[in-house]
Amino acid sequence: MVLSACAFRITKQSVLAALCASATMFSSAPAMAQGDLLIAPTRVILDGRRGEQIVLSNIGDKEATYRIGLELRRMNPDGSLSDVEPENATDAEKAALDMVRYAPRRVTLPPSQPQSIRVNARPGPDLPDGEYRVHMSFNAIPDATPVTPETSQAAAASGGISIELIPIYGITIPLIVRKGRVEAVAGIDSPRIRQTAQGSELEVHLSRTGMASTYGELRVIAPGKSDPVFLARGIAIYPELDGRKLTFSLTPEQAAALHGPVTIEYREMPEAGGGVMASLQANLP
Repeated sequence: MVLSACAFRITKQSVLAALCASATMFSSAPAMAQGDLLIAPTRVILDGRRGEQIVLSNIGDKEATYRIGLELRRMNPDGSLSDVEPENATDAEKAALDMVRYAPRRVTLPPSQPQSIRVNARPGPDLPDGEYRVHMSFNAIPDATPVTPETSQAAAASGGISIELIPIYGITIPLIVRKGRVEAVAGIDSPRIRQTAQGSELEVHLSRTGMASTYGELRVIAPGKSDPVFLARGIAIYPELDGRKLTFSLTPEQAAALHGPVTIEYREMPEAGGGVMASLQANLP
């Protein structure tokens, strides 16, 4: 998950203040970038026996510092994630925070230099089998540029206030801990193409049962075609949900090719083996 924000530097008689706001969006690539930060992988699964490494790379031309932390988030039926305050966390969420260990917690990256973050989890012997999840955040720390006399003079000449936008970038990725034998069964139902003022859309419902999350890509294959007519990557269903209704915009060419008999597949991501989790034969009008 990518996290971005903006900081506002306001100067008035040498007074400095900052305000922040954030927004989230998803990425499905094995590596992803926001601002000058590149991270791989974008999803980590820990089994309690061995740790993993997350590689950060500064792809900018200036040194950058990032603060690393853990957050709790729950998935909504539309796929978005909501923050969970510690006082509202479930026992499973609290256990996830307690068992995950990582280092370092702050890194300064020169340009073109990678840094590895070591991550591991040690589930307690009395912890019930299941899947536990936290989200690791990587938030940029902006330079504390001092207010100069020129800045103060310019602010005074313009009425006493000047505003400078400073981009602050960050990324969040899920860390999933699985203890014991955890499985999930996925299903596909209710596919249809509907017309809107913006064009054609594909609707489909994915279901999930079991103790584990699912994560993969949705493929729609037409008869006689070797490549999917439609492909959507990075579709997750976390254990707090038993399904998701998905809606995708279609190009006119895709909409035309999807009319008639098709095969709809929900597969693991290629880097995870690409196995079929669910499949449905449908006839789209």
